[in-house]
Amino acid sequence: MRLVWSDEFTGPAGRGPDPAKWVHDTGADGWGNHEWENYTESPDNASLDGKGNLAITARRTPAPGAHCAVGPCDITSARLITRGTFAQRYGRFEARIKVPAGPGLWPAFWMLGNDQGEGACQDPKCGEMDILEQVGSKEADTVWGSAHGPGYSGEQGLTKDYRLPDGHAFSDDFHVFAVDWKPGELGFSVDGHTYQTRTPADVPGKEWIFDHPFFLLLNLAVGGDWPGPPDATTAFPATMTVDYVRAYAAP
Repeated sequence: MRLVWSDEFTGPAGRGPDPAKWVHDTGADGWGNHEWENYTESPDNASLDGKGNLAITARRTPAPGAHCAVGPCDITSARLITRGTFAQRYGRFEARIKVPAGPGLWPAFWMLGNDQGEGACQDPKCGEMDILEQVGSKEADTVWGSAHGPGYSGEQGLTKDYRLPDGHAFSDDFHVFAVDWKPGELGFSVDGHTYQTRTPADVPGKEWIFDHPFFLLLNLAVGGDWPGPPDATTAFPATMTVDYVRAYAAP
């Protein structure tokens, strides 16, 4: 396959993500999952580390007088998307990431249909691919990959977990998370090991929605329905470190 888009995150420490590639999604409305964080545009929450990585950092930040839709309003983080800068149908999409550890932390690398929010196309009708989700309050050696569409979303989504064979925690080191997307097929992998392949046969009688361009997302959520809240053992600041994000297309 040929490389068609990438970010290697090279640059001086403290510089924000490339605005020609990434757009900040901001706000503190719970994001449909009762999350606690307030996503900001601050380099305190998303910036290069000067070592070829992007650091997405959740912080305890005093916010006197602030009012968030869900939970306390003293946690900030970042959510970066490529909507409006890059979207693609089919190909290989991968990122090398080291996730943080701790209850309530919810790092993710995922994709949404590029027509998200247009007319009747609301999540999950436009499609969602979760290439990486990891929840620090669950099993430290486990990540999840999922596909969501109309009639198969949320707890009914096409989901499978992957465990590290040595039992180590994902927060111990970097790992490569990828989806290989072909017409009628999604293959999810970790470090080159394909652990889940999905096709229209998995959703009989329902629409296979993965046939139009999707954009990329990176975020570090805190709290929410799935991971639960952070607790006294959750260390802040907590950082999701991204070495690179790459997209390939068929030759």
